Amino acid sequence: MSVRVGMGDYNICKAPDSIVTLGLGSCVGVVLYDKTTNTAGMLHAMLPDSTRIRNNQNRAKFVDTGLEDLLKLMDRHGVKRENLVAKMAGGAKMFAFADNTEISDIGKRNVLSAKIHLRKYGIPLIAEDTGLNYGRTIEFYTTDSRLEIRAVGKEITSI
Repeated sequence: MSVRVGMGDYNICKAPDSIVTLGLGSCVGVVLYDKTTNTAGMLHAMLPDSTRIRNNQNRAKFVDTGLEDLLKLMDRHGVKRENLVAKMAGGAKMFAFADNTEISDIGKRNVLSAKIHLRKYGIPLIAEDTGLNYGRTIEFYTTDSRLEIRAVGKEITSI
């Protein structure tokens, strides 16, 4: 079975299931995996920092609070943080802007925020496919810890 994660959402799955999210543009998809329990969690975050937005009821929309909540969910399912590794994709620059505003660089900021928070939690980032200027769909397979990346007009890749 394939567990779906929507935009501004997170979820977990256990082997033999996979976990997938569609349409990562400037959004970032972060996968946390514990091979000792064969449990994977995925976050599809839209923005890097919840502290800069007043109305932020959906904590999964943000890298900082989304990762925090995903980790709490994984803790409740018996995952030990010291066993986790991370993979990440997305964070594209989808539109060309004449200036270098915060909005034009949201993908890069999402990736940087994810790296900062993974480091804060002591979770090694072992692979990433980020940046550039195209969207991605990602699926993580718990059976072989492979993150498959699909993009329109590109070869399917795995990290």
